[in-house]
Amino acid sequence: MENLLGLLRLRVRRGINLAIRDTRSSDPYVVVTMAGLKLKTRLINDTCNPEWNDELTLSITDINVPINLAVYDSDTFTADDKMGEAEIDIRPYVECLRMGLENLPTGTVIKRVQPSRTNCLSDESCCVWDNGRILQDMFLRLRNVECGEIEVQIEWINPPGCKGVF
Repeated sequence: MENLLGLLRLRVRRGINLAIRDTRSSDPYVVVTMAGLKLKTRLINDTCNPEWNDELTLSITDINVPINLAVYDSDTFTADDKMGEAEIDIRPYVECLRMGLENLPTGTVIKRVQPSRTNCLSDESCCVWDNGRILQDMFLRLRNVECGEIEVQIEWINPPGCKGVF
């Protein structure tokens, strides 16, 4: 792919206090979409606090295109119920990558991103140096639903032959 800037590893860690869509619980999974690409976590049965710990890899061709996450409750005999959605803006993370940092102590906070009305963050999100790579952990508040958050982490991967973001 000639316009490929790089790959983004998205770790969908867990859901917190997700909405109940069955009798007493839900069977949640997450669908991630970006620029025509669609990926899905595995289904976790009978819980509103799932631990997915799934790693999904997205091909990035435009850093301005948001990553959309939608949480669903799996149903056997009817259409799956939507349990909320969130969006990730990777531009603050890419700003950190473009700094060209090297040899920082592990745990060094490079940037702090605050929750606002224009993002889905439920708490401050930090871009952190971790053994030669930059990671960003996020707690995303789900929209269009009564409750729920998703914990995710992003990490940039520069495969050979990519344009990169630098």
